[in-house]
Amino acid sequence: MRLLIVEDDIQITEGLIATLSRGGYVVDAVGDGEQADTALTINEYDLVILDLGLPKLDGLGLLNRLRTRATHTPVLVISARDQVADRVCALNAGADDYLTKPFEIEELEARARSVVRRTVAGSGGEVCVGSLRLDIAKRRVYLGEQPLSLTRREYDLLACLIMRSDRLVSKSQLKNLLCAWDEALSDSAIEVHLHRVRRKIEPSGITIRTVRGLGYLLES
Repeated sequence: MRLLIVEDDIQITEGLIATLSRGGYVVDAVGDGEQADTALTINEYDLVILDLGLPKLDGLGLLNRLRTRATHTPVLVISARDQVADRVCALNAGADDYLTKPFEIEELEARARSVVRRTVAGSGGEVCVGSLRLDIAKRRVYLGEQPLSLTRREYDLLACLIMRSDRLVSKSQLKNLLCAWDEALSDSAIEVHLHRVRRKIEPSGITIRTVRGLGYLLES
């Protein structure tokens, strides 16, 4: 999953990037609201971690722009503003959760997982396509009751397709969701990962269909 951190405190940003990257997330970061608005316009993210006190465009302004565009990307607010009125204002503006600073990184990770689970899979925290089951909290894909042995790239690729099983996913979308700004993934590398995933899910009877010129579709 790809996350965007919007935070102007460099120390907090670096700590979040280090921790979340170790947790298997693809992480981008920006330091002001205008940069974040641009990033959210041209990229797709599974979660935004948003500070409210930002330069150029504050967090509430960014939230309003995001929701005005009918973008449903989940947003976890992190802020030193600890009054009930601040939390209510952010939630009314479209935030999915609110965490006050200072916070424990373990709680932030748990809240991030919870927000994503609620957004993509309802309260159950899982997404099923045929006999494939994606457990977002555990970062595992199961074939029946057996966990599939997947590399990080293979898991991310298959999770992207499972969470979007009702629609085509283009190659550029896959690259966008699998890579941070400072990474690169070639078309041939995507094809190699797809080939390996296809082999591993073959016993499920589910296929990854290539729609020439458009993208890929997970089909049971």
